[in-house]
Amino acid sequence: MLLPALALSSAFLAPHAASRALSTSKVAMNGGKGFGGGEATRDPAPTVIDPNDPKGKQQAIHKAESFAEYLAKRSAGGGAAPAGGSAGAYPSLPPSVKPGVLTGQAVVDLLEDAKRRGYAIPAVNCVTSSSVNACLEAAAAAKAPVMIQFSSGGAQFYAGKGLDNTDFDAAVAGAVSGAHHVRTLAAKYGVPVILHTDHCAKKLLPWVDGMLAESEAHYAAHGEPLFSSHMLDLSEEPLEENIAICVEYMQRMAKLDMLLEMELGITGGEEDGVDNEDANPEDLYSKPEEIWQVYEKLSAVPNGRFTVAAAFGNVHGVYAPGNVKLDPEILGNAQTFIADKVSSSDAKPVSFVFHGGSGSDLKDIKQAIDYGVVKMNIDTDTQWSYWDGIRAYYKKYEPYLNSQIGNPDGADKPNKKFYDPRMPVRSAEETTVARLGQCFSDLNCVDVF
Repeated sequence: MLLPALALSSAFLAPHAASRALSTSKVAMNGGKGFGGGEATRDPAPTVIDPNDPKGKQQAIHKAESFAEYLAKRSAGGGAAPAGGSAGAYPSLPPSVKPGVLTGQAVVDLLEDAKRRGYAIPAVNCVTSSSVNACLEAAAAAKAPVMIQFSSGGAQFYAGKGLDNTDFDAAVAGAVSGAHHVRTLAAKYGVPVILHTDHCAKKLLPWVDGMLAESEAHYAAHGEPLFSSHMLDLSEEPLEENIAICVEYMQRMAKLDMLLEMELGITGGEEDGVDNEDANPEDLYSKPEEIWQVYEKLSAVPNGRFTVAAAFGNVHGVYAPGNVKLDPEILGNAQTFIADKVSSSDAKPVSFVFHGGSGSDLKDIKQAIDYGVVKMNIDTDTQWSYWDGIRAYYKKYEPYLNSQIGNPDGADKPNKKFYDPRMPVRSAEETTVARLGQCFSDLNCVDVF
């Protein structure tokens, strides 16, 4: 089962606490291979795009049609749409899981479904609206849920590097902006999304405090938090302090029905300013007893929910296959140890998270999923795929990208349609969607709904 417990501390004097109205303007999608749209809590009925249009064109279905009705039309029987109730929006997913951003019990139900059915959800770090859109497009193509997450540095970039980040103001504002962007579009792509933030070391806690203040305001206005979950990475602190701070934060987050991801042990390598390249090799592997300490303390928090990023040899960054020495058995041994401790009939009581998977052997990834990994972080590979799309576009059209006027077609020919920023950016999105398709496949996360 997914564990109960959540919390946050150090009240943040948030200038961001004012509730922001969620924009629900219609968005026209260009250049994709098709998306589903659907209904979501408090969202207007979206325009639905048919991914099965034989000509590859995006034709809008009547905007009042629900996502459930749309699914029914696509099914073999073509029968009536589910009427809500126990059927839910997705026939293969728990009834609480609907298109759009998930919070509370719906997050728990989705992660439990992943653990039961043996898939893990890609959690993709995003730094722009373009990278968010690529994630949503890829999830729609895979017919699968996705996690969209922001790091502190990524959130600051989302806000704009020209914005002052004193007291993490820009990082908070960027994450909030990204959250509203995801909330506006996720249901229109027809996919369930867990909206998450990535590594937060002790020095970054004010960043999480600011986002929690935003979620508290959003909860007061709408009955749910702005974000689905946050991660605290206090793995560099003594284990007792790590757990104590996580418990404190879970107590605050539990009041908002939010999930907490915590990390113990150290993920090697370097990622977004977190440098563990010189970490003690012993710290790259968690012990069952340590994972039990976390489970025991966090499970005691009322209405808490949490996942555990335990270390089993994970390393951030890109490495040649075979250079990362994973030991997924650590996760399996911990599950057995904890199930025995709590006398549970559930052989996998812990929901694990997989960090630093680039360069990992596919069989290790599959084994980790078998041992209860429900989420795997994706960043390094999509950074490359995004750049690769831009690089390929430039190589293909280089003679048209050296000046505003003049190209192989004539000295007076304009090049505007080639240097229009939308062109290389769309190329980057397409290569990212393709790379994410491989990620979804590797994680058994295809045709989930």
